[in-house]
Amino acid sequence: MYLGLDLGTSGVKALLIDAGQTVIGSGHGSLDVSRPHPGWSEQNPEHWIRACEDAIAELKSSHPDELAAVKGIGLSGQMHGATLLDAADKVLRPCILWNDTRSHAEAAVLDADPRFRALTGNIVFPGFTAPKLAWVKNNEPALFAKVAKVLLPKDFLRLWLSGEHISEMSDSAGTSWLDVGNRRWSTDLLAATSLDEEQMPSLVEGTHKAGALRSELASKWGVQAGIPIAGGAGDNAASACGMGTVGAGHAFVSLGTSGVLFAANASYLPNPASAVHTFCHALPNTWHQMGVILSATDSLNWLSEITGKSAGELTAELGDTLEAPSGVSFLPYLSGERTPYNDAAIRGAFAGLAHESSRAVLTQAVLEGVAFAFRDSLDALAKAGTSLTRVTAIGGGSRSRYWLKAIATALQLPVDIPADGDFGAAFGAARLGLIAATGADPLEVCTAPRTDATIEPDAALGGVYADAYQRYRELYPAIRAVTA
Repeated sequence: MYLGLDLGTSGVKALLIDAGQTVIGSGHGSLDVSRPHPGWSEQNPEHWIRACEDAIAELKSSHPDELAAVKGIGLSGQMHGATLLDAADKVLRPCILWNDTRSHAEAAVLDADPRFRALTGNIVFPGFTAPKLAWVKNNEPALFAKVAKVLLPKDFLRLWLSGEHISEMSDSAGTSWLDVGNRRWSTDLLAATSLDEEQMPSLVEGTHKAGALRSELASKWGVQAGIPIAGGAGDNAASACGMGTVGAGHAFVSLGTSGVLFAANASYLPNPASAVHTFCHALPNTWHQMGVILSATDSLNWLSEITGKSAGELTAELGDTLEAPSGVSFLPYLSGERTPYNDAAIRGAFAGLAHESSRAVLTQAVLEGVAFAFRDSLDALAKAGTSLTRVTAIGGGSRSRYWLKAIATALQLPVDIPADGDFGAAFGAARLGLIAATGADPLEVCTAPRTDATIEPDAALGGVYADAYQRYRELYPAIRAVTA
């Protein structure tokens, strides 16, 4: 048996698979996000531990014998979070999360230093880790002086699990401190934020062993002490391992809290000007590119709160037949945007509202707006040298066939729907745990699931979708001009 632990923004998932990669069971622990000021997004790292314990307890209750047979553990987690520890490994402040934009000024200063784009292959986005540390130095200097270690969220869980300060390449590539092409920390970039390599975790590949389970937790969970813990991956790279998106030309579109258009690459292909993320993959000697939008299902969840209808009820009102855009447009910039704008200040908007704009029309506009944001990412990937011929859909939003039809038509690409099963980040983490424990060939383990169905672009609506996308593109500079 192999255990995958995925630390998301809304909870921790524990997934158990057997040696044949069949999912045996899962458990979950919930998390909340604190937003004390506009643009801020934080979590207490101690809550991650509690949520992980809840997830394991649920798994132990439902599958005690299978849990006891675990031979390897893999980790996945939300990226970019700044988890700050003192010399005694005590948490100094709430973790500043991936969707926190307070450090936009610091990010701009770092991005103006040409070494950052040259070495990391990326823009220094406000959500990345390095500008957050610069913000802490500027605004909480006494606390900054106490920072002995900076860990990413999943690696804080690793510290609790194993007592080790270790990270891996895919997650660390999102800090703005990693030399992404050479897969190592950059002392120059660390120094630019008044830090050094001693304050960073050591680095391994995602498929390699990175710590072992402490005896105290092993006894509590009823498992063997010293179980190897894989390096693991950031959540998107872990999802790619779960989906088998590890070879050049393979891609997926993820409809989660944020949205990701992810493409695997066999070589390092940076193009920071496109606002595409170029990161190390979880497998050795591989990389990936992705366009990232900050509010995908979060946009629908926002509308759900406003209307008092669940996300499922909202999408059900649309049925399954794709309709022509109504003329109402939605910009999904509720937390700013990354690809293609790198704009922390922009905010969302509806345009074209009229008396006849019903709740269903607003829902349709939200789904189309997110689909058009993915089109922005597709165009950015093309500018970065990556062309896609099809994508596989994952994430909670992919349960809506209407949404997938809108995405297929906006992208003008077939969208594959995998057969029923759990192929997300926790599954990818479990696969990495299997590889670390057994030494199996990563490419033989990280295979793609069977495709259950394919959604083709709607040829009849291609033209009107292209027109609606052009209206969508013209709205950003107009909205930006009055909100800057």
